Amino acid sequence: MQHSETVDLTNCDREPIHIPGSIQPHGCLLACDASVVMVLRHSANAPDMLSIHGEINGQPLDHFIGPDATHTLRNALATSNDAARPALVFGLRLPGGGLFDVTIHRFKSNVIIEFEPTVEEHGHPLELARTMIGRISGITAIDKLTRDGARLVHAMLGYDRVMIYRFEPDGSGKVISEYKRGDLESFLGQYFPASDIPQQARILYLKNTLRIISDASFQPVAVTPVLDASGEPLDLSFAHLRSVSPIHCEYLRNMGVAASMSISIIIDGALWGLIACHHYSPRVMPMTHRVAAEMFGEFFSLHLNALKNQRKLDIAKNARKSLDRFLQLASHSADIGELLRDYLQDFAGMVGCDGVGVWINGSFSAYGETPPPSAIPALARFINTVADGRVWATHALSQSFPDAVDYAAVTSGVLAVPLSHRPRDYLLFFRKEVIQTLDWAGNPEKTYETGPLGDRLTPRKSFAIWKENIALQAQPWTEADREIAEATRAALVEIVLHHSELIADERAKADVRQRMLNDELNHRVKNILAVIKSLVGHPVKDGINLKDYVTSLKGRIQALAFAHDQVVRGDGGGSLSDLLTAELSPYRDQSSNITLVGPGIWLDARAFSVMALVLHELSTNAAKYGALSRAAGRLQVEWNFSEHGDCEIRWLESGGPRVLPPSRQGFGTVLIDRSVPYDLGGESDVTYAPDGVQARFLLPKKHVSIAEASEDAPGSTSRVIEKAGATRHENLSLLLVEDQMLIAMDVEDMLAAKGILKVSTAGSAIDALKRLKSFSPDVAVLDVNLGTGTSMPVAEELTRREIPFVFATGYGDTSIISDSFADVPIVRKPYEGEVLHDAITSVLKDRAAIG
Repeated sequence: MQHSETVDLTNCDREPIHIPGSIQPHGCLLACDASVVMVLRHSANAPDMLSIHGEINGQPLDHFIGPDATHTLRNALATSNDAARPALVFGLRLPGGGLFDVTIHRFKSNVIIEFEPTVEEHGHPLELARTMIGRISGITAIDKLTRDGARLVHAMLGYDRVMIYRFEPDGSGKVISEYKRGDLESFLGQYFPASDIPQQARILYLKNTLRIISDASFQPVAVTPVLDASGEPLDLSFAHLRSVSPIHCEYLRNMGVAASMSISIIIDGALWGLIACHHYSPRVMPMTHRVAAEMFGEFFSLHLNALKNQRKLDIAKNARKSLDRFLQLASHSADIGELLRDYLQDFAGMVGCDGVGVWINGSFSAYGETPPPSAIPALARFINTVADGRVWATHALSQSFPDAVDYAAVTSGVLAVPLSHRPRDYLLFFRKEVIQTLDWAGNPEKTYETGPLGDRLTPRKSFAIWKENIALQAQPWTEADREIAEATRAALVEIVLHHSELIADERAKADVRQRMLNDELNHRVKNILAVIKSLVGHPVKDGINLKDYVTSLKGRIQALAFAHDQVVRGDGGGSLSDLLTAELSPYRDQSSNITLVGPGIWLDARAFSVMALVLHELSTNAAKYGALSRAAGRLQVEWNFSEHGDCEIRWLESGGPRVLPPSRQGFGTVLIDRSVPYDLGGESDVTYAPDGVQARFLLPKKHVSIAEASEDAPGSTSRVIEKAGATRHENLSLLLVEDQMLIAMDVEDMLAAKGILKVSTAGSAIDALKRLKSFSPDVAVLDVNLGTGTSMPVAEELTRREIPFVFATGYGDTSIISDSFADVPIVRKPYEGEVLHDAITSVLKDRAAIG
C-alpha cells in the first residue's frame, strides 16, 4: 500500500487515541442510550465475562444484568454529573453469578458502563488513601514531597518502579524523583523528549487523571459496532478500559515494561507532571487501589501547588520589602540616579542574577559580573528597538544581538527594566552563559522508519544516556523573574516620573499599577533557578585523543559533583581537609607518600566548588606526570591562616620525574592559574621547579572560616592519607529486615540522616536470605518478629559469615532470641535514630576490635 503522508513527529500528535474502537481485556464494556435503557454497543468479551447469551445490541440492559443491578447503576449515575469522575459501584452481583467492580459515566449521547471482576484485596480504598495522604500532609519542602511521594506509591501499590516526572517549559520531561526495585537501572535525572508523550495524550491526562495499562502486550478487544448509525465512533476519553495506542505499547515493550499506571499531577488547570509507575510483568491494579491512587494524586497536586504558592509568596514578600525600602529612600533623595547606583546590590538580591547595572542619562554603573562598559551603549540601543517601554528579557542574547557573542561568557541573558516610558534608561539584570549537558534517555531525535506496526514513527529501542551540550545561553528567566521586574518597573517609573516633575495623575496611575503587580506577585512568582557553572565547551588541546578527553572531562565533572554534594550536606560549604582526602584517595597506592598538614578550615560554597576543580587538576597532573607517577615521589599539602585571616595553601611535589614548564596553556593549566583570582579574588602562583611542581593559593578570608572540631580532624595538625581507610558511613552497606514497609521507610530516613545511604530492605527472612546469596552487607538490622516468622535464620547466616548485626523488637519478651545471640544488642521499637545509630556503631567497633 502506498502512503502519501509524510511520517514525522506530528503523526503521533494526530493519532485518535480517544476513539480506538477497542478496550483492554481485563474488563468489558457496555454502551447504552442516555436513559440507560438500551444497549447500543458492547465489547467482544462481554458475553463471556458477564455470562450473557444472544444478541446484545438493541436489547434492554436489564435483560442481561437484571433489574436490581440496572437500578443500582442508574442510581449511581444520578449522583455523578462529571464524566471525569465516573460513578463507582463495588462488588455488584450479576445474575450470572459474577461479582464486579463497575464504573459508569455519561459522555455526549452515551452512557458507558465498564465491568471489571472484583479482586479480593486487603484494605479499603479510603483507608489506603488516608494512610498515603497522611504520610505527606506535613511535608513543607517540594523536594521532600516529590521524593517521599514516589516512595509511598512504590510501597503502597507495589509497582517495580515509581517516578515523579516533571514537564519542562519546552515540553520535554525530566525524572526528578524515583523509587525502584534494587536490580533496575535508574532513570533519575534523565530527560525524555516531548514527543514521547504526544499532545493528544497530554490532553487526555487532564481529562482522565489516572491511566492503567495492565499488559503492554495485550490484544485489543473490539467494541461493536465501531460506528453507530450516524457514522460516529464511541468516544472513550473518560473510560478506564480504553485501549492504548500501539505506538505507546511498543514504546513500553522497548523499555522492558509490561504494565504501567500514570497519575496526573495538575496545577492551576495545567499538566505539571506525572506519577509514572512501571512494572516488569503484567499487573492488573484493582479498582479499590486505583481509587486510592486517584485520591492520593489529587491531594499530592494540591499540596505541591500550596508549597509552590508559599514559595512564590516568600519571594514576593522579599521583593516587596526591598522595593519598599527603596521607595522610602527615594522620597528623601534629590538625585534618583545616584540612589539607583547606590542601591544596585539590593536590586541584585531581588532577582537571581550574576550582575546588575543601571544605564541612566548615558552613564553606566554596575555591580557583579556584567558586560564591559564599552559594550553597554550599543546594547542599550538594541534594547530600545525591542523593549517598547516594557520589561524585556532573553536568555540567548547573542541569537538576537550578534555583537553579544564577544562577551557571552559573562552575559548571555539580559532582563531589561525600563525606568521611564521613553526608551532611554534601564535597570539591567545579567546572567552568565551556562553550558549545559542534558542527560537524555536515548537520542531525543527520533528516526522515522517502517516499524512492526506499519509506516509510521517507530519508538526508539535504546534508552541509554545520550548527552546534549547547549552553549551561548543563560539560565532562562522565569515568569517569577519577569513579574518581579514588572513590579520593579512600576515602582521605578513612579519615582523617575516624580523626580522629573511629571503630572500627578500619571504618578497615581503608576502607584496603582505597582500595587496591582505586587498583589499579583503573591500568586504567580515562579521558582528562581540557580545559575550553574559548567565546564563543557572549552577548547580541546591539540592531539588529545577522545578517551583522554572523556576521562579528563569526567574527572572534572565528578569533582564538581563531589563539591556540590558536600555543599548540600555541609550547609553551604565543606572542609578543605575532606576535599583533599577525596581528591587524593584514588592514588592511595602511594598513600604513604601523601601528607596533609593544616588546621580545620571550612570553605564556603563558592570556594569549595572552585578548589574542587583546582585540586582535581593538580592531583590528575601529579598522577600522570608528577610526584604521584613514581613510587619514590612525595606530595605534601600544607595550609594555614595568614596574619590577615586569609587561607594560604601550598602544594609541594618532590621525588618525581624532572619537571618542564608546559609548552602551551591548556584548559587545565588556565583553570589552575586563573580560577582562584578570577572567581574568588585571591591569588594563585604555580612554579614548575625541576624537582617538582610547587603551587601557592591564597583564599580571601571572606570565603574561609575555622571548622568545628570533629573526629575526622579538620582540627588536627597533621594527617597522612591511609592506604585503606576506615569504613565511612557514606560507603557503609546495611541490610534492613523489616516486614512493615512504612516502618522500613522511617528507618531508612533515620539512617540517611546519619550518613548511611546504602540500605537494602527485605520484608521477610526468605527474602533476606535470597539477597544474601549475592550481597554481603557491612552490618544488618533485624526485626525479630516478622509476622509469619522470625529473623533467626538470617541471624544464623550472618553469624556464619561473620557479619555484625543488631536486633530490633517491639515486644517486651525476648525469650524468642536464642542464647547464642546473647551478646547481640537489642534496639527497642519504635525506633529512635540516635539509639539505632549508636547500636550500629557499637557492633562495628566490636567486630573491628575482634578482627
